Amino acid sequence: MSGVPFTSTAEPALPPAPGFWNSPGLRRFRRHKLAVFGAATIVFLTLACIVGPWLLPYTDTFIDIRNRFAPPFSGPHVLGTDPLGRDILARLLMAGRISLAVGFSAMAIAMAIGIVVGMVAGFYEGALGAALMRFVDAMLCFPSIFLLLAISALISPSVPSIILLIAMTSWMEVARVVEAQIRSLKTREFAQAAVSFGASNRRIMVRELLPNAIAPIVVAATLNVAHAILAESYISFLGFGIQPPTPSWGNMLDSAQSYLTSAPWLAIIPGAAITLAVTSFNFIGDGLRDALDPRMDGQ
Repeated sequence: MSGVPFTSTAEPALPPAPGFWNSPGLRRFRRHKLAVFGAATIVFLTLACIVGPWLLPYTDTFIDIRNRFAPPFSGPHVLGTDPLGRDILARLLMAGRISLAVGFSAMAIAMAIGIVVGMVAGFYEGALGAALMRFVDAMLCFPSIFLLLAISALISPSVPSIILLIAMTSWMEVARVVEAQIRSLKTREFAQAAVSFGASNRRIMVRELLPNAIAPIVVAATLNVAHAILAESYISFLGFGIQPPTPSWGNMLDSAQSYLTSAPWLAIIPGAAITLAVTSFNFIGDGLRDALDPRMDGQ
């Protein structure tokens, strides 16, 4: 045998492509502990609000007149009862259904409007883009809470009208984010290549530019849910939002105003739910901002 060592000429095997759970973006998200906590909290709240009312022995409208103002953990009602003897946990979960539904629905409508306006303004620029963005600036000049209160005082409050009202006053920030992204992306090589191949403006906007602007849009959508939940709480607390007997976290706070000293849990419990939900969505937004930014790799 020859003393020359054997050397393989076979090409080294390529490592397998990382799956979803090992993707760089998800790894960055998992490193953000507060974002993971926020995501787990929102999943728990959503499941509790969907399934919880079916598992409780009391409905949100059941009146236990002998146990009015029962404090938490003092009897059959885990979180106590309100002035009418209704179970606070049942009302909290039913209110969560309404508040979370308002948050997600208002976010979806606001994102749709903001994306369309921002995409058209950023792609066409010129007179059309300038007119659209000046309209956005004019809408942003009005403080959203005062605009919400002014309009809600003029319409009949209901869940659909509150959703539309919040969406109509929260799409402007999304439009500005999308407009800036589209205006920057349309000068890139891939967009210019699509133009040279004769792609239509609609195809360029929807198939080329929008997918590349998805990262800030996802972050804006997450923060928009938090804003919508907080906005619903504002206007319901002030009496212009969702009206009893339909429960929401905001009108539960409104009903508790007269009992802050005698039964403080009536305000603390829905207030804690609002704080937990809004803070969790903000944590998720921060985590998504890091996860969708490749420059954060290795940090």
